[in-house]
Amino acid sequence: MADATSGSRASAALLVLIGVLATEAPVDAYLDAGSGSMLLQVLFGGVAAIGVVAKLYWHRVTSRFRRAKPDDLHQ
Repeated sequence: MADATSGSRASAALLVLIGVLATEAPVDAYLDAGSGSMLLQVLFGGVAAIGVVAKLYWHRVTSRFRRAKPDDLHQ
């Protein structure tokens, strides 16, 4: 059985949502071709950065999945 506070939280959240949507103001903004190009550059830069980090830490990542050699166990 749900307690009374969950119902009052849900109704308060709904009231806040209605208030935010009711006070919404129009915005005079647009995205031109330069904005789309910039967004693609940010996306590709993020993918390249992830690739560089993966390359730098590749040995650490793969060493967790390798079996230990018998002579490595005695060191």
